[in-house]
Amino acid sequence: MIPVTLQPEPADFDAEVRQRGHAWLRARGIALNAAPPKVSKLPNYWSRSNKQLWEAYSGVCAYLAIFFEWGTGAASTDHFAAKSQNAGDAYEWSNYRLSCLGPNRNKNKFDDVLDPIGLAPNTFVINFSSGKIAPHPALSPAQKAAARKTIRRLKLDSPDNNKMRARRYQDYLAGDCSLNFLLRESPFVHAEIVRQGLQ
Repeated sequence: MIPVTLQPEPADFDAEVRQRGHAWLRARGIALNAAPPKVSKLPNYWSRSNKQLWEAYSGVCAYLAIFFEWGTGAASTDHFAAKSQNAGDAYEWSNYRLSCLGPNRNKNKFDDVLDPIGLAPNTFVINFSSGKIAPHPALSPAQKAAARKTIRRLKLDSPDNNKMRARRYQDYLAGDCSLNFLLRESPFVHAEIVRQGLQ
């Protein structure tokens, strides 16, 4: 995971998502800052902005920091603050994180994950021999604990994810891809190659 910059909401987002969602909540007497009686009943107006979210963040998963094609069907809108906590947040662009399906499912409604938006640079580091990630050694004990919880919750250190990061680095070493390619396709690997002075 690397820092993500919040992108401007689409021009039609307010009309197509926020206002529709707020109107539905008002009609049922549900306050914007209240937990909805049943999350599954919330209309998913946010799905109208799914492709715009993918485009706004250049197809890069906020949690794995890898590019994925829209056509794979792997894109999902993660509500960083769970819809079960504040009904109004279900319809706020600033609460959306572009995510691959796996991290989104793993995060679920839990709130013990670091937010990629506003994340401090170099919070996570990669061991390129294994592809494993870890908190940066210079972090405070509390920061390290938060980073470890994020890794565990999202399963960022799964064998498949570790293999993917190590493979990207090996591809770079073998000359099969450039730094510019990694910047687009695997920006976390790119950032670590640069930080570690391996370019």
